[in-house]
Amino acid sequence: MLVSSRSFDEYRAMFALSDDDLAQRVLDCPGGAASFVARAGARGVDAVAVDPLYGQERDVLGALAQREIEHKHADVAAGARDFVWDWFGTPERYTRLRAESARAFTADIAARPDRYVAGALPHLPFPDRSFDLVLSSHLLFSYGAQLGEDFHLSALIELVRVARREVRLFPVVLHTSDERYPALDRLRNALDALGVPSRLDRVGYAFQPGGDEVLVLDTAAPGPLPATRPGADARDPVRWRHLRAPSGFSAR
Repeated sequence: MLVSSRSFDEYRAMFALSDDDLAQRVLDCPGGAASFVARAGARGVDAVAVDPLYGQERDVLGALAQREIEHKHADVAAGARDFVWDWFGTPERYTRLRAESARAFTADIAARPDRYVAGALPHLPFPDRSFDLVLSSHLLFSYGAQLGEDFHLSALIELVRVARREVRLFPVVLHTSDERYPALDRLRNALDALGVPSRLDRVGYAFQPGGDEVLVLDTAAPGPLPATRPGADARDPVRWRHLRAPSGFSAR
């Protein structure tokens, strides 16, 4: 799987993030080498990223992303007709924005390492409902040809477990074919049976043809969590406000 370096502005577009959304506690899963947490944190957003590469590889992840960007530029430019350029404009701007994002990530993970937590789906190292809003891009559905349907369901349930209000996933198409993930409806039906309704929203961002929809899972409905792991670790490795409800909002 590729190490991505998507920007804060891309996240805003992909997930249709409003200012109200960014006033919440946000988890980026998996974060890769994206600069969302770096730029969000600079704006005062309570944002955290989790990724398995934040373990032993965290110190070289930014450099790996930079090399990948340089390598991919030629492929993107040569195959420009295969992508949607409404948001990026040109291959050159695409490469420049990704390189800037990788540099911002590299600086931030060194300066604020506690905002970058090592962990992987379907078992995240956070207590239940640690975050208001959970964002997940370019893993589930994108890698549907490599990751099985059972993994998808387990991962979705885990994202629901740590979310108090919403989970948003983008895109819902396979990265290999630009086709919608074939088991999407079955997964949505399974979540609905667990008390987690969902919807598909169109957003003002696409890079893959047809890849302009975000799946939104509503986790705010009252009732038991669909799956709380027995013996889940009750400690929170993110050492600030994650379990403190803002004024006027009481924890469930």
